Amino acid sequence: MNHPFLNLLPLLALILAAAPTARACGACGCTLNSDWASQGYAIKPGLRFDLRYDYFNQDQLRAGTQSVGRGAFDFPNDQEIQEKTLNRNTTLTLDYSPTVDWGLALLLPVFNRYHVTLAEGDTEPSFSRANGLGDVRVLGRYQGFSEDHSFGLQFGVKLPTGGTKQTFNAGAQAGELLDRGLQLGTGTTDLLFGAYAFGSLGENWGCFGQVLFQKPLSEKDGFKPGDGLNANFGVRYTGFVGVAPHLQVNVRAEKREVGSNADVANSGASLAYLSPGVTVEVSRALQVYAFAQLPLAQRVNGLQIEPRSSVSVGMHWSF
Repeated sequence: MNHPFLNLLPLLALILAAAPTARACGACGCTLNSDWASQGYAIKPGLRFDLRYDYFNQDQLRAGTQSVGRGAFDFPNDQEIQEKTLNRNTTLTLDYSPTVDWGLALLLPVFNRYHVTLAEGDTEPSFSRANGLGDVRVLGRYQGFSEDHSFGLQFGVKLPTGGTKQTFNAGAQAGELLDRGLQLGTGTTDLLFGAYAFGSLGENWGCFGQVLFQKPLSEKDGFKPGDGLNANFGVRYTGFVGVAPHLQVNVRAEKREVGSNADVANSGASLAYLSPGVTVEVSRALQVYAFAQLPLAQRVNGLQIEPRSSVSVGMHWSF
């Protein structure tokens, strides 16, 4: 049987094979997929809201594919040695489908980020706290290629709405600007383009696949983030009444930063995560969900910090 999900696999394989080494900075965030349209939850006209909270603590220092103990470094050091970045992020998604074929999503992220690092040449740490709006995304979709609308294309932009002038508020670097990769926004406008498919793997089993490519258009104040790619694959079991267990594999890839204010040496990584979770139907209009995200593979350029795990919880309303 020619399954619509199988039609997407060659496209996924082609994009992943072409994906370059990626950036793993403090701004990359959780890679979990809660895009309900790509999972088959938005195949009828209507308005939908999603509110999601992500918590993850980037405190594991890594080089290449290995973790690195901070005791291996002498201080002062000729490079920055990051200690941790604690992230508490909230994203509101407004999704509207005027027809079954077309849809538009507006994603509004708010970041709460606490960062500790030992800058190059310092013997005492520096601290920062960042709170505010990140870069807003506007993402359209078209899924009118088949009668069951199980395949779609996504297209849109990331807007430079997040701040880029956050400074350290305590410690040796107090008053100095944070690295651009740790700012609330990148300062750039990025194009977004992707594809998704969903379907069933048999009785009571659903599946989906999605890829989304991100292309920054220009440099801003000596900084341009690398091209990025997210790929997500997932299955869910629907045989229980009101409760659906999920399992996702999330892959993130992004090129090195470029520009005079970029941390070229310490940017770039390939990341893969396993994300088990559950969705509970509170009513026909309201669902709540919770996921944990665990690293499967992490490969970074230079010296960077990555999370050991992350937690995401959210609520989804349909009207």
